[in-house]
Amino acid sequence: MERSGYASLFKVAAALAITLAAVVLMQVPDPSDLFLGGVYPEIWRKTGLAGAPARAATCIFAGVVLLAMGWLYRLLFAPLELLRSPDDVGYIAEDGRCRAQAANEVRRRRKTGELPPVYPNGWYRVLDSHMLEREDVRSVTILGEQVAVFRGQDRKAYVVDAYCPHLGANLAVGGRVVGSCIECPFHGWQFRGEDGKCVRIPYAEKVPEFAKVRCWPSCETNGQILVWFHCDGESPAWRVPEQKEISRGEWVYRGRTEHFINAHIEEIPENAADIAHLAHLHTPGIVSGVDLRYTNSKTWEFVRHDWKVEWTPEPEPYKHCSQMLVKHALTVFGRHWPLLDVNVVARQVGPGVVFLLFEHSFLGRGVIMHCVTPVEPLVQCVSHTIFYQSGIPPLVPKFILRAECIQFERDVMIWNNKKYISKPVLVKEDSAIQKHRRWYSQFYSENSPRLRYQLDTMDF
Repeated sequence: MERSGYASLFKVAAALAITLAAVVLMQVPDPSDLFLGGVYPEIWRKTGLAGAPARAATCIFAGVVLLAMGWLYRLLFAPLELLRSPDDVGYIAEDGRCRAQAANEVRRRRKTGELPPVYPNGWYRVLDSHMLEREDVRSVTILGEQVAVFRGQDRKAYVVDAYCPHLGANLAVGGRVVGSCIECPFHGWQFRGEDGKCVRIPYAEKVPEFAKVRCWPSCETNGQILVWFHCDGESPAWRVPEQKEISRGEWVYRGRTEHFINAHIEEIPENAADIAHLAHLHTPGIVSGVDLRYTNSKTWEFVRHDWKVEWTPEPEPYKHCSQMLVKHALTVFGRHWPLLDVNVVARQVGPGVVFLLFEHSFLGRGVIMHCVTPVEPLVQCVSHTIFYQSGIPPLVPKFILRAECIQFERDVMIWNNKKYISKPVLVKEDSAIQKHRRWYSQFYSENSPRLRYQLDTMDF
């Protein structure tokens, strides 16, 4: 169960406990029936709690205090987990429509433009490691495919195609882990996670050699499970680097956010090279919110962010990587606050993984893993997972993640409603955009899949 599930379970249990205790205390006619020696009844009388209503009120008050303490604990110490649904952010609902209706209307009517291939070759995040316990099975949609992600009894994570080759049952829906295999819920066929080969059919004398499911090349690093995709089935051409501070436990998990974006995958990392948009879109303070109709309101213009950015591709043997150097400064009422200056190195590895490395003399060091994973051709799952120095109060990385989320959601409103322009009208100050597109093109091959038609029935 995920942390959010535990939090919800705690709230329900606390509410039931408060209600039950209040009912029980209301039914007690005299505290002396419960306690011997006359000590407790005297205390109850002196504190005015001899009556059932007073005892019930005290119980409810204690419960409220307990819930408040739980809320305070989650605020100060528990990881921040903000998971947005596909229609939560980036759409404007008007004329009495709900956000889901507005989102579906945009998806149907928006022009897509002349798009590049929809699935670049590279590594993509499937799940965070803590989301997959030993012997767990999860159903995930990635790159237009249904996959079963499971963790064997050997604690290794495996990713295989979800559909059993026997009669098509979904291995991730009711399937169970047996050793390092996943067992089909329909007939009990068992498929090995390492290579997808069927190793047991409970009612057959022999297992056919050709009985297998596709096994996706995968790895687990930096607290994430990733899979490799190549349109021609080629083996991984590079690896996602390991962040040593995470492996050694020096940086710990402090939260994640998740968004679903209705755009082509290339448009998201292209923002790194679009330097001009930072000054226009991200200068208003985070207190201005994410609705672009109001971010430039004069009410909040006393808080401003200043950005200096440089984007460059890396040379061989790291041509699949690029770097964006960001210098952030904050001004309040026109006064610069040097204590909040932050330098960020954003290193992109392939088409779908970015390391946002923070280093500050006062706020400490950490990384946000920014991952873009195609769900289907024009739907991207974008996650931000933060790991931070264990000695820094959790409130610091949680604030950084929340601030990053606010700035990111402003981009979401742009992406969800824009058209891709294959030959944009640019000025010389936009030269990094074309440079980025040339760099990004290395992740496409001749056989990379392209969008053939728009699905109009995938409503939120």
